[in-house]
Amino acid sequence: MPELLAAPLIRDVPDFPKPGIIFKDITPVLEDAKAFKEVVDLLTEDARTKGAETIVGIESRGFIFGVPVALNLGLPFAMARKLGKLPYDRISEEYALEYGTNVVEMHVDAIKPGQKAYIVDDLLATGGTAAAAARLVERLEGKVCGFGCLIELSFLNGRQNLLEYPITALMEF
Repeated sequence: MPELLAAPLIRDVPDFPKPGIIFKDITPVLEDAKAFKEVVDLLTEDARTKGAETIVGIESRGFIFGVPVALNLGLPFAMARKLGKLPYDRISEEYALEYGTNVVEMHVDAIKPGQKAYIVDDLLATGGTAAAAARLVERLEGKVCGFGCLIELSFLNGRQNLLEYPITALMEF
């Protein structure tokens, strides 16, 4: 497969959000309609081949790619959001960060029993958030059919937290 149109557009931002981190900025991809469409089309095809019945987007950049994938496939879209951002009855999952913990939540009716969920985010790093989103889907009696993301930071070994799930990363750093 030829290089993605998005590949040369990923911008490294040193020392963001804190010193020593090199942030992978995806905004130039969003500003290039052809590159953005290519990413969405590839994730759409991956979700289709994995038999997705709903798309779950992880807040917030997973919404950017997940919503158009859901629309392309005519599927519902469910949000996995940060603590306290959902208004209705919800379930929560805690996950570890480098220092401390965080929480992700979903509405209790976001996933139907047996429904196959394809989880989308912009980036796979340590896999903590993705694993927490998968646990939420499973607690709601859904099945995770796969993960899709634009970027994988392979040196952070996020796949190790997601060994039981198929993962598609369009780019790897």
